[in-house]
Parts: sequence; C-alpha cells; structure tokens
Amino acid sequence: MKKESQVIFDRNVVEFVTVAAEFCKFLEQAETMKRDTFVDTSLKILPLLYLKAAMLPETEIIGDDAPESYVTEETYEVLRINLAGILAEKDDYLDVFIQDMVYSDQPIKKNISEDLADIYQAIKDFIFVFQLGLNETMNDSLAICQEQFKEYWGQTLVNTLRALHDVKYRQSEEDEPEEDDCDDDDCHCHGHHHHD
Repeated sequence: MKKESQVIFDRNVVEFVTVAAEFCKFLEQAETMKRDTFVDTSLKILPLLYLKAAMLPETEIIGDDAPESYVTEETYEVLRINLAGILAEKDDYLDVFIQDMVYSDQPIKKNISEDLADIYQAIKDFIFVFQLGLNETMNDSLAICQEQFKEYWGQTLVNTLRALHDVKYRQSEEDEPEEDDCDDDDCHCHGHHHHD
C-alpha cells in the first residue's frame, strides 16, 4: 500500500505551485523581452516565489525513489545564454555574501543569468514532477524543492534580487547627472536659458 500525502493539497502548496509554474513560463518566454520589462517582472515574481516557498508546510519524503529531473545541462545552458543576452552588460554583479569571502579579500563576480538558471532548475524539476499528478512523487518533489530552497536557491534568489534591484534603480540615477551637467555648461538642450 502506497503512502498518501495530504500536504500536497494544502492551500500554501497550491499557491507555491502556481507562482513556480508562472516563474518557469516567464523565463522560458523571456528571450524576446526588452531588458527593462524583464527586470521589472523579475523584481515582482522573485519576492513572491520566495514568500510562497517560505510559507510551505514542512514536507517529509515518503517514497523510496528519487523523483526524475527534467532540466538537462543543455536546457540549463540555453536558458542561461538567453538570459545573459537580455541582461547584456548588466548581467555581472559582485557578491559580497558568499562563504568564500571569508578566505578572499576580492568580491566574487556572479551573474544574474546563472542565478536565475539555478533557481529555474530547482523549480522546473519540481513543477515537472508535480504536474505528472502522482501523489507520492508530488509529495517528494515538494520536499526536495523545499530542502533545496533552504540550502541554496533561497539564498541565490535574495542575492540576485539585490543585483536586479540595482539594475533597475541605479541606472536612473546615472542618467540624471548628464542633464545637470548640461545646465552647468552653455546648455545646448534648453536653448532658452542664455538668450538676452
């Protein structure tokens, strides 16, 4: 007699599944997006994904076999390259929150595209198994996804969120000083200043 899981019908699980599926679809369809749109949407969906993962009920493994995974190295690479293409020169950021920083005085260079591909891998494997609809493997893929959230993708998510926030809000500050410089000089943009 197979063990049955009640946890997969929990409202918080259903909500996590919804956001997780949305997140995967968003990344899979991202390649045609402008960077601004992509960054905007990422900044809205990632905190939601984190919140829903944090609200999951504790889940125990009940099956004997590990659920199968969906994301191959090739799937991962294609996605990562697409995302790196969208983010272009804004893809790199310095991570100051890494265990290795203890041994290194140099910040470590990270990529938003790689972070997102890492999160995608964990989430997509979960969604893939969950959508097969078998109670036991649904339960176990949830347990694994939750474990991975605590171990690495939750941290990756908050790191990349910081980087994405920077991409969105820092660039507008960089754009503004140019206009101010222009006011200080003999102002070509607003010709009406210096006409007597």
